[in-house]
Amino acid sequence: MEKKIIVLTAFICTSLIAFTQTDTKAKKLLEEVSAKYDAYQTIQSDFSFSVQQAQGGNHADKGTLFLNKPKSQFRIVLSEQDIINDGKSTWSILKEDEEVQVSDAEKNSESIGPNNLFTFYKRGFTYIRSKDEPLGNDILHVIELKPIDTKTNYAKITLRINKNRHIHDVVVVDKSGTKYTYTMNTLYVNHQIPTATFTFKAADYPRYEIVDLR
Repeated sequence: MEKKIIVLTAFICTSLIAFTQTDTKAKKLLEEVSAKYDAYQTIQSDFSFSVQQAQGGNHADKGTLFLNKPKSQFRIVLSEQDIINDGKSTWSILKEDEEVQVSDAEKNSESIGPNNLFTFYKRGFTYIRSKDEPLGNDILHVIELKPIDTKTNYAKITLRINKNRHIHDVVVVDKSGTKYTYTMNTLYVNHQIPTATFTFKAADYPRYEIVDLR
């Protein structure tokens, strides 16, 4: 369970700063993608993710992401874990263990997480356009990114972008060789998401132990 928490935390936390210019075609495409996402106030996405360990061993899951950009709030609903972030604190709800871990909201803009999953590439990366890849009736545009800071744990990140200029998937390879793949299966934008979605209510988890790590 601890490994799953770490994997999901890697999925967790906004920064809108200039691109590092390395490939003009890639830059133009990323600017078109950013123009789309910058216009959205709320995002809801059904996603799937998988982890392929370098030394063997795989993990896969699927869930739903709710994102309120103006307030830096999100909620991730998974089969074994829910994560609620109200902009100040994060509640990790471990269903099998009947435990809730509370921590301060992640403020590190260098992390790749829900609040910047669709915009993280704007800062700290060099990038090049790679060969397009077919997917059904669509053509996915592929961009390879590498971190400028060699001390980061990311070795390479691949973005695949569909014809609507939305991100189809993100593939992150860390320095150990472990690969994390996040695929956006559906995308709903700018619709009203109830405030309660981003609020943790202890009464909803009467038998759970609450561990406050703040």
